[in-house]
Amino acid sequence: MLPPFVLASASPARRRLLQNVGIEPIVQPSHFDEDQIQVNNPAEYVKVLAHSKAKTVAPQFPQALVLGCDSILALNSEIHGKPADAAEAIARWQQMRGRVGELYTGHALIDGTQDKTIVRCQVTQVQFAQVSDRQIEAYVATGEPLHCAGCFAIEGRGGFFVEGIQGCHTNVIGLSLPLLRQMLSDLGYDATDFWLK
Repeated sequence: MLPPFVLASASPARRRLLQNVGIEPIVQPSHFDEDQIQVNNPAEYVKVLAHSKAKTVAPQFPQALVLGCDSILALNSEIHGKPADAAEAIARWQQMRGRVGELYTGHALIDGTQDKTIVRCQVTQVQFAQVSDRQIEAYVATGEPLHCAGCFAIEGRGGFFVEGIQGCHTNVIGLSLPLLRQMLSDLGYDATDFWLK
């Protein structure tokens, strides 16, 4: 008997990724205060945040699989989450254009039925296009980059401004499906079993 699958995130993109591969998650955002975490290493930062989000939600679902995720973009080793406002988003894009950033996503999977936790990180390199100030302002005016770690959504209008990626493409959307499949396997589950639910 498979345990219920809980997504400890409000991200519609993460929910869609799971639904697309046959997992219908229970969505329970953690509302974890990210400002509590003071870690400078990008990989450690997203792992700590993902684990904190999953741990916050797990007590509500003691017999479930609870997945917490967190994504950030690192540019020259500097960590960038969601921009605070439009002005910051414009400035960020002026920094990002024509450059390669690293998109880190932390994944924490808590299995309440086995009292086991797996925490991993996936990194994908993103090549940004050499976009004009006018294009940056038009993109920021859509509001899309204000809701995204790294200030862009590759599955949305931001896809216009990404020249290429190296590594896992779903990681850039906020959840590495190959990594999740491996984490489920390490806990003794076959990802395809969720299709039968």
